[in-house]
Amino acid sequence: MVANPANAAEHLVAMTGPSALKMEANIVILGTDNVGKSALTVRFLTRRFIGEYGDIESIYTHNVLVDGREITLSIWDSSCSEDQCCESSLQERRVQWADGFVLVYSICDRSSFNTVAKMVQHIKAAKGLQGAEKVPIVIVGNKRDLQHRRTVTSEEGRLLALTTDCQFYEVSAAENYHGVLVAFHGLVDRIRVSRLAVRKPAGIKSIVKSMSAVFGRKRTDSL
Repeated sequence: MVANPANAAEHLVAMTGPSALKMEANIVILGTDNVGKSALTVRFLTRRFIGEYGDIESIYTHNVLVDGREITLSIWDSSCSEDQCCESSLQERRVQWADGFVLVYSICDRSSFNTVAKMVQHIKAAKGLQGAEKVPIVIVGNKRDLQHRRTVTSEEGRLLALTTDCQFYEVSAAENYHGVLVAFHGLVDRIRVSRLAVRKPAGIKSIVKSMSAVFGRKRTDSL
């Protein structure tokens, strides 16, 4: 019995239905102390700004809709001192767990910016061991509202992102929800693109065309 390519096409189309529009991703928030990692995370999750946080590690689950796709995010709000941000067993577990990274520095703290530059290289090296082609990373300069205390220019942030193939945003978690939202959505887009690049799937039409050619050849051979 020869299979019907039309039925195969219907099955392939079904695979692109509502379930295919769902996506899950793990995100880690990294940066030194006092750069606003928790404030940034909570602003994204609740739209609220809370300025004071303890030294606590938290993992949140959050559902968002991005370009019509339902995304379930697990967000690890990490807590680490400057000397722990690149070298520790816990840091290694965070890196291997994550699908994408938000690296946060304060525009008022050059040391935090320098640490982010080191973290980018560390993450890329660690993920490279698994053969990842591109690591989804966004670099976020926080505390944009404190211009009078700025020590890191916007141009420096953009240049770091450009030279490391990351995406860059400058935000104020204290004053603006929308900027924070755009940064997280930007990371989700990079995760999605990264997964497509790794899988490199053929389009539905080309798959159906190939299957039709195979089934058609089988019919010819059976004659």
